[in-house]
Amino acid sequence: MNVHYELYDGLPVFCKWITVENQSGKPISVNKFKSEVLALYEPESTVDPREKWIYPNITVETDYNFGGMTKENLERSSISWSIDPLYKTQVHYERKTPCLLEVYPKYGPEQEIAVGETFSSYRVWELLHDSWNRERKGLEHRRMMRAIAPWVTENPILMHVRSAKDEAVKKAIDQCVEVGFEKVIMTFGSGFNAEDASNENITRMKKLADYAHSKGITLGGYSLLASRRVSPETDVVMPEGKTPRFGNSPCIESEWGQEYFRKLYNLYEKTGLDNFEHDGSYPGDICISENHPGHKGLEDSQWNQYKTITDFYKWCRAKGIYLNIPDYYFLSGSNKTAMGYRETNWSLPRAQQEIIERQNIYDGTWTKAPSMGWMFVPLVQYHGGGEAATIEPLKEHLPHYGQRLANLFGAGVQACYRGPQLYDAPETKILVKKWVDFYKKYRRILDGDVIHIRRPDGCDYDAILHVEPTNNTKGMLVVYNPLNEAIKRKIKVNLYYTGLKTEAKISQEARAKQTLQIDRDYNAIFEMEIPAKSQTWFTIE
Repeated sequence: MNVHYELYDGLPVFCKWITVENQSGKPISVNKFKSEVLALYEPESTVDPREKWIYPNITVETDYNFGGMTKENLERSSISWSIDPLYKTQVHYERKTPCLLEVYPKYGPEQEIAVGETFSSYRVWELLHDSWNRERKGLEHRRMMRAIAPWVTENPILMHVRSAKDEAVKKAIDQCVEVGFEKVIMTFGSGFNAEDASNENITRMKKLADYAHSKGITLGGYSLLASRRVSPETDVVMPEGKTPRFGNSPCIESEWGQEYFRKLYNLYEKTGLDNFEHDGSYPGDICISENHPGHKGLEDSQWNQYKTITDFYKWCRAKGIYLNIPDYYFLSGSNKTAMGYRETNWSLPRAQQEIIERQNIYDGTWTKAPSMGWMFVPLVQYHGGGEAATIEPLKEHLPHYGQRLANLFGAGVQACYRGPQLYDAPETKILVKKWVDFYKKYRRILDGDVIHIRRPDGCDYDAILHVEPTNNTKGMLVVYNPLNEAIKRKIKVNLYYTGLKTEAKISQEARAKQTLQIDRDYNAIFEMEIPAKSQTWFTIE
């Protein structure tokens, strides 16, 4: 057995995994393993029993993670904060402080290793923090993710076209070219069927992909895997008392599951499609069936299913296929997951959607860089709500559409613009292109880290600060006014993370530059007037 470590220049991060080489002359099985046992001290003085603990100040990531959009699912899949029986002097009276980090799969893996072959565990990354400050910890975490999964920095502008018919897709592609969008995804309910392996479908999809590529646009589609029933023979068979994570799910290692992935490989290999949105990706369900060809029973079911789906994602990454996956598959090749929102909120009245959108972005960027999370813009009715919730006809709701574009591009966050078209009149096209051009002009700083200034509440201004100290433009302050009246404000903003120390040159909306003094605490005072229901922005050099 070999223990591997990987260290990173300039980061307080190390990666660890184990390999087992079979040199025994006969097949062997790896039933269980622990690839890490790290003893830490307790971060709080707790004598009495308690239900919720503060864990040691370390962020842990593994590439064995499933079942949701956050890294906290690791405790269901691949790590455990355990009691350390050797820690006799801890404060807790019963010595039950969970301060021992153990890394192991909760089931199996139950993998057979043939003679001469090697088994490899999944990898664990451990980030040591230098403070408990939420902003600083978030910056450190995001910096780590960009280093170990650099594809998460890709942040293309994309549209979800509502119909997969040829004329609808070509119209979407043509409109994207006109306003500067970069990707088209044939969305859920569009009629795109990744499981249609017919020559007719393959040929049609290739022609559409070729058309998109001729225009400089990438094209792909949506497929649902889990949270669906297929058949009793195909679906996961759960142990008594357990239910699938999403209510229903096929077993990936059933005959149906294996055929499903053969169809995906075939479709993307033969057509040249280069975007894929995979919904309900494998959520970690176990399966006790002994009749599925891809696993023997319970103990190897989770490991084998996860390997099948992540092998496909890694293949996609190698092919340059962009992956939207609403689960935490970053370390297996996913580019983006949801920023975090409740879908039914997009059926609320438009004015509420505007403020909720900025709240979701503000809250989601504590642990995600802007490029790591998508938002959603329902150009047509979504989950109900009627006319009050719907943007179409776009030309009749330009102030709202413009605010949504300002919210998203001002945050550097891309959304799934779902509908038949991005614009329906010359004035709508001008509006969309204005904000796309703004984002592309300032793309590097807008894709930089978000520093949280004031959370949106609809009662006063809200603001975020983008920072990128290695860029010429080291910061961009974006301030929104949700009120029905103009406001005049002096806002104290801490510029520490821009790298500036004594003064900053600022420009409000590309106008003449001014010089601001930075005090000893790295604060500067920004003065501004913002019209009602509007926003302003400052570049910082």
